Amino acid sequence: MFDKLEDLVARFEELMNELSEPDVANDPVRFKKLMKEQSNLTPLVEAYREYRKNQQDIQDSLAMIEEESDEEMKEMAREELAEAKAKTGELEDRLKILLLPKDPNDEKNVIVEIRAGAGGDEAALFAAEIYRMYVHYAESQRWKVELLEVDEIGIGGMKSVNFMVSGAGAYSKLKYESGVHRVQRVPETESQGRIHTSTISVAVMPEAEEVEVEIQEKDIRIDVMRASGNGGQCVNTTDSAVRLTHYPTGIVIYSQTEKSQLQNKDKAFALLRAKLYDLELQKQQDAASAERRSQIGTGDRSEKIRTYNFPQGRVTDHRIGLTLYKLDKIMDGDIQEIIDACIAADQAAKLAKMNEVA
Repeated sequence: MFDKLEDLVARFEELMNELSEPDVANDPVRFKKLMKEQSNLTPLVEAYREYRKNQQDIQDSLAMIEEESDEEMKEMAREELAEAKAKTGELEDRLKILLLPKDPNDEKNVIVEIRAGAGGDEAALFAAEIYRMYVHYAESQRWKVELLEVDEIGIGGMKSVNFMVSGAGAYSKLKYESGVHRVQRVPETESQGRIHTSTISVAVMPEAEEVEVEIQEKDIRIDVMRASGNGGQCVNTTDSAVRLTHYPTGIVIYSQTEKSQLQNKDKAFALLRAKLYDLELQKQQDAASAERRSQIGTGDRSEKIRTYNFPQGRVTDHRIGLTLYKLDKIMDGDIQEIIDACIAADQAAKLAKMNEVA
């Protein structure tokens, strides 16, 4: 581990030297690439420098205990030694986590798809609430949310909704939301006050660039039509809605959220690329199914991951055994504690696997 860390520190120093060269600033592509690599290495280098300083503190304290004649000074050195030794394990764990292989998609924007499952109108209402939960969370992260596709029902629910979240590290946090979300509550339409259980599915897909997913023209049918649904200016008056049909997979995308046919077409293709890229990721993960099952956030999309119990005001994440009694805050977008716990559990599982191999 430490040989690798020394190599990374040497690479970091090389990058700093390269970035200080005058001609680098004149090459935007190279400059951006070097800056990204430097940014990725900085937390690791800083943690390793702190570790080395801590090791030096241990050596200095041991020397003082050995050489110092003053008992009071020796006692002070013993306290400093104990603190430094206690800190060693914490710093080593942090370095191991920083050395874990990075998910290449972590810094990407995401496309989120929410679909109502079992429960009829109640599931559609819950889908709309979960959509708003993610919008509020994105706002707290200063991320941008763009609606791509929505199928609404008249009472304020959503049969399905697709939206893009743009911002640094969006996928690294939201990827833990993929799976089945279950709600337990008394529907407003239920006269006898019985608790119903409904479900929705959430799929979080990294945004795919055109170079990452090649879509053949012969594999696509593009239909344009008048937008349907709740009226607004230009709705039902121009052929602005776009439907894409991808023959090889059978995926159908319908986009009508914009007034412009061109904008709807761009959104439809962005969603199709994300779905095709996600299909490829799922194939890769299925090929390493044992590893996939051990990692949180990359599991089966049909897995029930979370229950929202309204009568008891609690939310339980079944993957990590976490229960929080602050349902109102969570539904208002305060999901960081759950995401942090999922990240910690995922890192612990990967560390355990790495130690097994070692």
